[in-house]
Amino acid sequence: MTSDERSETTKGGALGRLVGKAKAVAGAALANDELKREGNLQQAASEAEVAAEREEASADQRTREAQVDEARAEAEAERDRLQADLEAERRTMDMERNRRQAEATVDADAARAESHIRRDEQAKQAIADAAERDARRERADARTAAAGLEREAARAERVADMIDPEEN
Repeated sequence: MTSDERSETTKGGALGRLVGKAKAVAGAALANDELKREGNLQQAASEAEVAAEREEASADQRTREAQVDEARAEAEAERDRLQADLEAERRTMDMERNRRQAEATVDADAARAESHIRRDEQAKQAIADAAERDARRERADARTAAAGLEREAARAERVADMIDPEEN
């Protein structure tokens, strides 16, 4: 078996390490330094490959963990953003509710004020109507009294004409 043929044998992984160990033991037993050296090299290469695979797996694990951490941070940021959006929406709804309540209060106050004004106007109109009725009654009473006085004055004149007919 030439050295090129021997290098084509299994090199990597646990099987490569086992084959390397077997070659090193066989080389030591047969006093074949080249076979022993090849076995040691194959064993070292296999161990390095296993270590590299472990390191790659560890790096992959760290990458996955970093991706999970990043996804977690993104999810937390999205949760915070959504929570802020909900809080802003709640504040907007509160402000709208407060605005509607304030408008309702203003409308109710305006309706009460308008009602008071109408009652005051009605009361003033009732007073004015009563005063006008009283004034008409007083004018009618005054006309009646004036007519009575005129009748009495006419009667008094007739009586005076009867008493002294020449003065007229």
